[in-house]
Amino acid sequence: MNRPQTRETLANEIWRACDILRRDNNCGGIMEYVEHLSWLLFLRFLDAQEEEWETEAKIAKRPYQHIIEQPYRWRDWATKDWPADELLDFVRGKLIPYLQALGGDPLRETIRGVFAERNVIVCASGYNLKDVIAIINSIDFHSQDDIFTVSQVYEELLRRLGSENRLAGEFYTPRPVVRFIVEVVNPQIGETIYDPACGTCGFLAEAYLWMKRQERTLEDYRTLQERTFYGQEKKPIPALLGLMNMILHGVAAPKIYRRNTLEENIRQVTERYDVIMTNPPFGGIEGRHIQANFPIPSSATELLFLQHIMKKLKPRDGARCGMVVPEGTLFRGGAFAEVKRWLLEEFNLHTIVSLPPGTFAPYSDVKTALIFFERPGPTKEIWYYELPLPEGLKKFSKGSPIQDEHFAEARQLWKAWDAYRKGQGPREACLSERSWIIPVGEIKARGYDLTARNPNRKEAEVLPSPAEIVAGLLEREREILSIVEELDELLSNY
Repeated sequence: MNRPQTRETLANEIWRACDILRRDNNCGGIMEYVEHLSWLLFLRFLDAQEEEWETEAKIAKRPYQHIIEQPYRWRDWATKDWPADELLDFVRGKLIPYLQALGGDPLRETIRGVFAERNVIVCASGYNLKDVIAIINSIDFHSQDDIFTVSQVYEELLRRLGSENRLAGEFYTPRPVVRFIVEVVNPQIGETIYDPACGTCGFLAEAYLWMKRQERTLEDYRTLQERTFYGQEKKPIPALLGLMNMILHGVAAPKIYRRNTLEENIRQVTERYDVIMTNPPFGGIEGRHIQANFPIPSSATELLFLQHIMKKLKPRDGARCGMVVPEGTLFRGGAFAEVKRWLLEEFNLHTIVSLPPGTFAPYSDVKTALIFFERPGPTKEIWYYELPLPEGLKKFSKGSPIQDEHFAEARQLWKAWDAYRKGQGPREACLSERSWIIPVGEIKARGYDLTARNPNRKEAEVLPSPAEIVAGLLEREREILSIVEELDELLSNY
């Protein structure tokens, strides 16, 4: 097998594969060619994994049954010199139907889930497919260097997918935001990590990288591989992208399920987790059959996800969550106020970080915040931090996105706040022009309005920027639409 000898040449080859797919008539858009590349990489990785399992079985002198049988294993068909038309006929007419019919155990069900319930994109040109397969065959999935290089290219593809395709924004969270949440939540080996709206698995992948640094023993390794990461995703394409992202980051057997999370009745929850980190979809509207699964009905997806998360955290001290919410969640009343009262009474909502406009540009202008809460409750006081925009910038954008360094002050002050909470540092160390502490009594007095109102701003500075006004109008427009649809539903029942 002739494979590139350096990370740079391998990365260039993967980008060349993307260019080949992009020129194909069936893969014109970034969504299409990233999906196509993903399922090919998935099958190549699975074949390499089966080679390792087969070798281990031989050494242990025990039988091994292949997950994928001949002639559908990658080594059987993807290394063969097919005529272009015959290759397409095999992939479309035999390989994909075989994979769509797999079942009988969790791994086969996962494979079936990757290929079923959607039209799998396959190159229009057999010559293009042959060229891409040749590039993928040059990757050594037994080499950590090769896997690392492919994972770096894949993360960049996911970032481009999020920035170039507005529809993809709902399942891609900027990695600086993800890394900050992971650092604050600080997941530990032995804890279960769950993302109920995992998309491309950014939170789970970053959590793995954070936890891998703690790995010391073979048992630690097995725990991270088999008993740590759980995710659910409603849509098939992001579920595939997320599964592949976890595999490329080094987790061979993550528990990623294709499910509509909100279909679970949270009054009957049985599976709970130590840590939840997520950016659930907001702006969506759910019908009555979904709302019936929640103690506090609402058509707003963000409020349903918040209730789901509160129920899915284990009832133990230290179970915790870090998540993204639209700013409307902080200030809205009605059902929102009821859920926030529940949150403050049963959990310790200890931190709220207000993010600047454009953090999720270009696919969303809704202003957002990060909230962090844990067991046990109740909440006594909340530390706020208002993340500033860099000097000279009116908002983050596709051309000037949020970066890790923009969280530098937030990290420093949060560590001081965490030390103060644990009785290990002075209160003053976590206070600044952009950070303050509010007692929970004040929150209750204003009707459970959690909005980040910086008391250190001068009155002239309190006026919002035009970008903030636009973001607020977009959020309120969505609220009005939600209310109108609720009224329409009520009237139709009469």
